[in-house]
Amino acid sequence: MSDNPRPSRHPGGFGRGMAPGEKAKDFKGTIRKILKYIGRYKIAVIIVMIFAACSTVFNVLGPKILGRATTELASGLMAKIQGTGGIDFGKIGMILLTVLSLYLVAMVFGLLQGFIMTGITQKICYRMRREISEKINRMPMKYFESRTYGEVLSRITNDVDTLGIGLNQSITQIITSAATIIGVLVMMLSISPLMTVIALVILPVSVFAVMLVVKQSQKHFRTQQEYLGHINGLVEESYGGHMVIKAYNKEDETIATFDRTNEILYKSAWKSQFLSGMMQPLMQLVSNLGYAAVSIAGGFLCISGVITVGEIQAFIQYVRSFTQPIQQIAQVVNQLQSMAAAAERVFEFLEEEEEEQIAVHPVEMKHIEGTVDFEHVRFGYNPDQVIIKDFSAHVEPGQKIAIVGPTGAGKTTMVKLLMRFYDVNSGQIRVDGHDIRDYNRRELRDAFGMVLQDTWLFKGTIMENIRYGRLDATDEEVIAAAKAAHAHHFIQTLPGGYEMELNEDASNVSQGQKQLLTIARAILADNRILILDEATSSVDTRTEILIQSAMDNLMKGRTSFIIAHRLSTIRNADLILVMKEGDIIEQGTHQELLDKGGFYAELYNSQFEEAF
Repeated sequence: MSDNPRPSRHPGGFGRGMAPGEKAKDFKGTIRKILKYIGRYKIAVIIVMIFAACSTVFNVLGPKILGRATTELASGLMAKIQGTGGIDFGKIGMILLTVLSLYLVAMVFGLLQGFIMTGITQKICYRMRREISEKINRMPMKYFESRTYGEVLSRITNDVDTLGIGLNQSITQIITSAATIIGVLVMMLSISPLMTVIALVILPVSVFAVMLVVKQSQKHFRTQQEYLGHINGLVEESYGGHMVIKAYNKEDETIATFDRTNEILYKSAWKSQFLSGMMQPLMQLVSNLGYAAVSIAGGFLCISGVITVGEIQAFIQYVRSFTQPIQQIAQVVNQLQSMAAAAERVFEFLEEEEEEQIAVHPVEMKHIEGTVDFEHVRFGYNPDQVIIKDFSAHVEPGQKIAIVGPTGAGKTTMVKLLMRFYDVNSGQIRVDGHDIRDYNRRELRDAFGMVLQDTWLFKGTIMENIRYGRLDATDEEVIAAAKAAHAHHFIQTLPGGYEMELNEDASNVSQGQKQLLTIARAILADNRILILDEATSSVDTRTEILIQSAMDNLMKGRTSFIIAHRLSTIRNADLILVMKEGDIIEQGTHQELLDKGGFYAELYNSQFEEAF
């Protein structure tokens, strides 16, 4: 575990983030970025627009032609009453078949546009998830040490899903609704300009209602999306640390923290959904007023002989078709707010600062000897909190270097600097005479093998977990590495042996066994420089002696850095660096430091006394 101050992973607590009521930072800019993503599929989008227009045209033609059937039926009834004729069912049947054909063709075009648009949105979601996954590997360690896992996962899951659903529904709906409004308006004018003017009076009222609701709901959508990430983080950490929560009787505090965060999420979600739901009844009220006005005007015009009964019926259908897309666009505008809030968080993540992966003039790393030099290294996670003040040391190839000191001395920080998880504020770290900043990061890290106190194993077989150290290793090499780490025996006793599958958090093996598996992985990797951060802290004394023997064989000819609290494990180190408050205060062999009777001797003797 780290033994030095780090940036908090919970800045301001779980409740930190968007304050309730805050609007999206850059709605227009986010929409532009989304459109840029869609630009790659512009030909497909154009096809969707054409199909949407075709579907709309055939749907819009239907009511007017259907009105002819109504007119024909009314005329036939009047003629029958007057005794001058009857109803021409053949003509009415042909009209109805024509209308049915139009609606079937419209449905086919609608299905095709939906099929194509679904493919576009899923490709965009796939691309975003891939870019997020690639981005994670290029981001600095400080980003993940200042945020919860749940917040990061929420970007990949909830936010991308929200974006995908919004894109799939909103783009198609906007195209269809816009085409419907234009088509219906043309058909309404062809029936009666006067009735069209009356129907259009409802538009300003509709627009005003939409703007009023959108203005109020917009500010709650981003808060809802933000706190969904906080909730995910809380659940993930509570689940992962469930045993610790139980051990310290912190259930009430954990529930209280969750309730506070959940309360903010509940309020923002309730307000956004309630305001969004107000759209439908408001628009329905406006539409009903429009129907009443149109019906009255149509009745007078029909009596005057200006229009027919069928045209009145068609016009009323068009009024309904005219207000419906307005309602749909209003709903889409609300959906766009939620989509933009989710997309903004995704883009913020994708635009986060990255580690420089490629050096300006990279040094080739063909063969690493293992010489390491620390030259007046100075570092702090924050500029005003310096942890490493002036660290200098020279390490020859193949030497075993132990770094010891009290908690907070900066031991693990030195390892992070060596691996370039962080860069020094001043000074240099050199490997084989070259500043590590002159190497490409991936090539530099390929030279290191690490075994940490915090074991990491993934869901998969034991064979796969060990092979992670070198993916092209044969089964025989994996087994040989397990034997060298003294893990072979216990693996054979497990059900399935090397093919036994570890669960998600590897809780079906003990902590000590997990440590042995990570050591076997490091042995298999066979790197030139080894970093062992309390690598044997989770095993019993007998196993520790066996692992120490295996490690001694492994470290022959390799430069090794060992961070240790139990000083008995590093007595045979070639050089021991004693750190205190970010500086090396003593260095030498175990015996030399004991003879000095200084800080190391005091540490060693205190541990010896505690043992007895």
